Amino acid sequence: MIVIDYKDTRPIYEQIVDKLQTLIIKGVFEPDSQMPSVRSLAMELSINPNTIQKSYAELERRGFIYTVKGRGNFVSPNRGDYIKFKIKEIQEKFDGLVCEAEEIGVKREKIANYILGKEAAL
Repeated sequence: MIVIDYKDTRPIYEQIVDKLQTLIIKGVFEPDSQMPSVRSLAMELSINPNTIQKSYAELERRGFIYTVKGRGNFVSPNRGDYIKFKIKEIQEKFDGLVCEAEEIGVKREKIANYILGKEAAL
């Protein structure tokens, strides 16, 4: 389900957050379903439980999960909000890439043509 890439420069907890977000958005974890326990996921991935706890805290901060004291973590029921969050995240990354391309002299028209498949490369 979740595979950690140790060559990735991002921290492990960020990789876990991204993978769990994707699974939630895809509907692998249904709204109001219980997430794997911190301990079980840590054992499955062979990593420190604190890393999982940090990932769950970030997912909760972003509104993807909620905690029920003494029972665990559950998927938030607002699926539409997840998708909006992810689209906003993608748009921010895209805007950054466009700015980076413009800084080295690539025109917006060329970027648009590349996206539309009218140009093979930038």
